[in-house]
Amino acid sequence: MTTSEPDYRRRRCGVAGPARRGRRFALLAGLLLLAGAPLCAAAVLKVATLATEGSVEMKRLREAAGAIDERTQGRVQFKFYPGGVMGDDQAVLRKIRLGQLQGAVLTAGGLTQVYSDIQLYNLPLEFSDLAAVDRARAALDPLLLAGLEEHGFVAFGIAEVGFAYAMSKAPVFSVAEAQTQKVWVPEGDLGAARALQSFGISPIPLSIADVLSGLQTGLINGVAVPPVGAIALQWHTQLQNVLDLPLLYVYGLMVISTRPFERLSDPDQAVVREELAASVRDVNARNRADHESAVAALKSLGLTWNEPSPEQVAEWRGYARRASAQLIEDGFVSADLYQALRAAVGGD
Repeated sequence: MTTSEPDYRRRRCGVAGPARRGRRFALLAGLLLLAGAPLCAAAVLKVATLATEGSVEMKRLREAAGAIDERTQGRVQFKFYPGGVMGDDQAVLRKIRLGQLQGAVLTAGGLTQVYSDIQLYNLPLEFSDLAAVDRARAALDPLLLAGLEEHGFVAFGIAEVGFAYAMSKAPVFSVAEAQTQKVWVPEGDLGAARALQSFGISPIPLSIADVLSGLQTGLINGVAVPPVGAIALQWHTQLQNVLDLPLLYVYGLMVISTRPFERLSDPDQAVVREELAASVRDVNARNRADHESAVAALKSLGLTWNEPSPEQVAEWRGYARRASAQLIEDGFVSADLYQALRAAVGGD
């Protein structure tokens, strides 16, 4: 039995139409079919990202979007706004709330106003190495993604950026020396600001776009950033020193607001989840390799890696533990999740 054109279009739209709608509807449908007009509109999900056009991340996102378009027969399509043209995390979240965007690739810090526990891995000096990160993420990624979805955003996995290191113009080894620096913090990232303040550092909030000029003019003279970010944004050209201590684990997430996502049919939601989760896994793996390459690149570019003494490391860790305790007490991170993190890491 052959499939009629109206039945095909109903299935393409994910809608089970009744056998009869009346003569008026049949006449209208016939006219639309003759004109070549579709009986349903595609769901177009508008997504902002800081990733630049032509980057590995952007290419992988476009590949996933193409696969989704094909597998849903055009019912779900994506329109990307790369290169930060929609603004920083705070501006993008505002546009999502207004319905101007449906999703974005955001840092964990940017999502704390939505779901504060998403910054769990951002707590200072919680990981001594990437093996500890992997243990924690294997146990806790599903819990964090489920929590984020309960707070209004569907996420498709966590994409590692890498460890952030303190980079500065002058050498820094101790907490006391760090307290004399003018240190940047991402504008609107309350968790990062609180963490720096707990070390006795008065952070200077700036948008990412203003950091390079801030370093050039002396408005700031220090940042805590993953090596790959320092190179990509050219901040390394204004810095001479790196504290050889992994201060923070930095990561991002691709999210779609639950409201437009739930308008998709269940089969189409499944396709979107599958394809985007695969793309995030690919980017996560690629970023791990890029992080290690960027560390080597900064060393080859002449930045000095300063190794703190065991006593100085203990001092940094002591401040970090107090900072985490204060963030938990203030409700920025749930105590039960923090305990699960410590158990997964092994209390290192």
